[in-house]
Amino acid sequence: MAGGDKAPNSKPSPIVQPKDDAYLAAVIPKRIAQFESIKAQQALDRLSLSGDLIKITLPDGNVKEGKKWITTPFDIAAQISKGLASNSLISKVNSVLWDMYRPLEDDCDLKLYNFDTDEGRDTFWHSSAHILGQALETEYGCKLCIGPCTTRGEGFFYDAFYGEMSLNEDHFKRIEAAAAKAVTEKQPFERIEVSRQQALEIFSDNQFKVEIINDLPEDKTITVYRCGPLVDLCRGPHIPNTSFAKALSCLKASSAYWRGDKNRESLQRVYGISYPDSKRLKEYLRQLEEAKKYDHRILGVKQELFFCHPLSPGSWFFLPLGARIYNKLMDFIRSEYKNRGYEEVISPNIYNMQLWETSGHAANYKENMFVLEIEKQEFGLKPMNCPGHCLMFDHRVRSYRELPLRFADFGVLHRNEASGALTGLTRVRRFQQDDAHIFCREGQVKDEVRAALDFINYVYDKFGFTFELKLSTRPENYLGEKETWEKAEAALTEALNEFGKPWQLNEGDGAFYGPKIDISVSDALKRKFQCATLQLDFQLPSRFDLSYSAEDEAKRERPVIIHRAILGSVERMFAILLEHFKGKWPFWLSPRQAIVCTVSEKSSAYAHEVCDQIHKAGYHVDVDTSDKTINKKVREAQMSQYNYILVVGEKDAENRVVTVRVRDKNDHSPMSLEDLLVHFGEEVKAFH
Repeated sequence: MAGGDKAPNSKPSPIVQPKDDAYLAAVIPKRIAQFESIKAQQALDRLSLSGDLIKITLPDGNVKEGKKWITTPFDIAAQISKGLASNSLISKVNSVLWDMYRPLEDDCDLKLYNFDTDEGRDTFWHSSAHILGQALETEYGCKLCIGPCTTRGEGFFYDAFYGEMSLNEDHFKRIEAAAAKAVTEKQPFERIEVSRQQALEIFSDNQFKVEIINDLPEDKTITVYRCGPLVDLCRGPHIPNTSFAKALSCLKASSAYWRGDKNRESLQRVYGISYPDSKRLKEYLRQLEEAKKYDHRILGVKQELFFCHPLSPGSWFFLPLGARIYNKLMDFIRSEYKNRGYEEVISPNIYNMQLWETSGHAANYKENMFVLEIEKQEFGLKPMNCPGHCLMFDHRVRSYRELPLRFADFGVLHRNEASGALTGLTRVRRFQQDDAHIFCREGQVKDEVRAALDFINYVYDKFGFTFELKLSTRPENYLGEKETWEKAEAALTEALNEFGKPWQLNEGDGAFYGPKIDISVSDALKRKFQCATLQLDFQLPSRFDLSYSAEDEAKRERPVIIHRAILGSVERMFAILLEHFKGKWPFWLSPRQAIVCTVSEKSSAYAHEVCDQIHKAGYHVDVDTSDKTINKKVREAQMSQYNYILVVGEKDAENRVVTVRVRDKNDHSPMSLEDLLVHFGEEVKAFH
């Protein structure tokens, strides 16, 4: 289903091999005829309902009038200005994303979004996945599976079944040409709602779609979209027509499994990117090529930081130099814990499955866990720390005087990611987080969230990151009391306002167990990453029956949990920073802070003396007393990314100084060792 709806695993079903052009000649017209028949009937059914006046309220408070089941968001945009109408990709009607040409059904609030908004971009790329799917289906007769925009928010992909065929870059020109044809035809994205039986009839030839339909909840509204020859099962919404996606390019092809299950059918996945104009596409592709030069998997091996071995896929080996950076990242966060009232704890790695049943992970997350049997009982390696921290909170009676209680844990976590999903350090099976859980009273939520935001700002500033904030509020399938949600959302809103940075409202996108603040960082290559977590949780305290004694000691109250991480996965942050700095680590974080290079053998003793003193001062320093020329030693040190290259000759030894060269700079100057160590200290303190 284009849109990336996830459904539970089902039993394997027989899949027919893709057929020839005759098959497509039969299937595509059949789907279009069914779609048009249902669309025509629904238009007739709406005639008796349409025409009544409705009021449409805009974000600035202005009210427009329209007609029920006739007026569309596009019509309202056109009333305001021609430019607004031509640039609006998607709308939001009473907090629900809505197609620009979908008729309004009643009085409503209306917002409009263009490509420069998250809502607009996500819709644009989701619709581009349909254009890609159309090209794949018409050119190769494949069985389309799912085609969402990517979770990282850059582009889209489409999974499809091709039988024995394997796609590669040689197929891209043909795919792109078919997509370009769809764009020039300005095919409208049209929407219908269908019954389960109608959906099964439309997609009877595609067992993947049939499986998705059969797994949908009974009360789920099923929607189908058409653009040109493509009729696809999809929750939508979409851009007005294909002409908006003027520049589209295929990026890569890879293999995948149906529903991520290695025991299911093998699929081919094609990734794509698109923009409203070719200039932006060219700029993106240029940035992509630039980023390839600094791929952390290449730099990490080149700098001898880490490696992966097939005997432990998804679990990386950090070599001594890599371990220095890894530990510095944790020590950086750890040093702030002392100043910010966090208490570090250590919790077990393995728990009886009873714990995960209580927390709800056994029912909803077990397939992503490593499960083992010990003395005929099921145990699971922990994929997260929160349930264990609930046990720590509950191991004795708690008083309101102890709150807020901030537990921090660098424990090792394991998640059973599919082998095809493993990607360098950014998607792994074994990792650590700068994980923390704050147990607090409802009235303390605002102050704790504000303090966490300050902490995030402090850390990201040292890395040179900019970041964006979104408040994700109560979803449709929320758990708990509405009043509790409203109080929590008000507290988060107040904390964000006090924090003083711009933020956006992301209505209805909170987790089912609590609202959250989404934080996405932008690195030096202008890529966005989700690292930090700031999530309110009402459900785990309830599931574990956590409580504390209130001022009235006879009364017990339930705490709120704030899930908080700043680095997120240390592995993932390591990868992001390596690429962000383009392999040139800042001095405070560098595993190769300095190297002492001798001009000749006569200064070797002094070089070792200098090296020892720098080492004793706590810095990572090496010495090169080889018989290479000094110019070659300096070049090699620069290539190895030493921050400081300290040259010592006979005169330097006599004067008790070192000649200091800074990485990537040609100038050099003498400095006493005492002054150098003071300078190093200042560099670390300033996070340079």
